[in-house]
Amino acid sequence: MNRKSVFYWLIGILIAAVAIVAAFHFDHAMVNFIEQHQDRLAKRMMTKVSYFGNWPEHFAVGLLLAGIAWWRGSKKWTRIFLAMLIALALAGLAGRVIKISTGRARPSVKTEEVWNGPRFSSKFHAFPSGHVAASTAFFAVLCFANWRIGLACLPIPLLIGFSRMYVAAHYLSDVVFAAVLGILCAIFVHCLFLREIRNRQSKIEN
Repeated sequence: MNRKSVFYWLIGILIAAVAIVAAFHFDHAMVNFIEQHQDRLAKRMMTKVSYFGNWPEHFAVGLLLAGIAWWRGSKKWTRIFLAMLIALALAGLAGRVIKISTGRARPSVKTEEVWNGPRFSSKFHAFPSGHVAASTAFFAVLCFANWRIGLACLPIPLLIGFSRMYVAAHYLSDVVFAAVLGILCAIFVHCLFLREIRNRQSKIEN
């Protein structure tokens, strides 16, 4: 790793750390804001977004796309879609372990102790958001492979993240940390499986 790469890593870590700390600071402000702007129609829509934004739906889409790419004989896109599925699974697994370990109560759960240690009840699985971690990892891999298509898909994890806060399933910090976790998983998968594709694409563009 050269000095330039180290510099970018340090900047990225700094930005992520500041974002997470700021998110914790504004947790309750966001909860109050959402409570003051509740709407029956919006909540119904956000509930549907939250439901369809779960990892099984992402996995089904990724598997379908990988199948189509394989059927059409595109090794590049088959590899990209499989990498997206791997990142999705990795983020989901990591998020699950952290959820159980921290035992953070969801905003909808009325309790004095927000952090409760290891818990298996879903009521205490707020930190981080599994939906956001999986979706971010899924589309971040796509962004690394083809930034134009990935950037166009960016609103999807953003909308999912907002929906999880709107239905009182997560705090702002749960969503922000999950996004960082998803990006880290995507970077890991990209370095293992897709760096060669990215290098070839850069050579063609240059």
